[in-house]
Amino acid sequence: MNGLNAADDRCTEDEHQRFTRYLHELAVVRDEDEANLVARILRDPDPTMAQSAIVRHLDHRAALLLTDDGFTAWARAMSEISGQREFLTRRLREWTLLRSITAGEPWSSEEVTTGSDWFQRKAVEALSSPAALTLLAEAGRTRRVRADASRRLGQRHRCD
Repeated sequence: MNGLNAADDRCTEDEHQRFTRYLHELAVVRDEDEANLVARILRDPDPTMAQSAIVRHLDHRAALLLTDDGFTAWARAMSEISGQREFLTRRLREWTLLRSITAGEPWSSEEVTTGSDWFQRKAVEALSSPAALTLLAEAGRTRRVRADASRRLGQRHRCD
């Protein structure tokens, strides 16, 4: 060991090295240490890179927790840490909407139709709700979303 601490390591590594290290740390972090690690990464001097690592982590964890009772508490904790970072806040809000639809909780058509392209693609991929899929087949933002939702509903539409 060369005696450098984590702050010294950040100074000697470029953003690509830190990004790779952050992804590894996030992949192996214990649940009880996750919030502190996310907060530390978000303090990186390169906010775009840090946010990119965190959004990958959020996507991975949210997908794993989507049907878990712990999802709501986890999403709330991550949202508090994300603070004023609009992209991360929106991604967590959209994962929470996916969770609501999956769990049969209330949701609105407007939330689904005004969701990001990412959200609509993810919804078509992940949801089995006929109501949500029908809405996306009829009012999805892109032709791809509408066609994929129609396919998921068993309505074979070719938009070639």
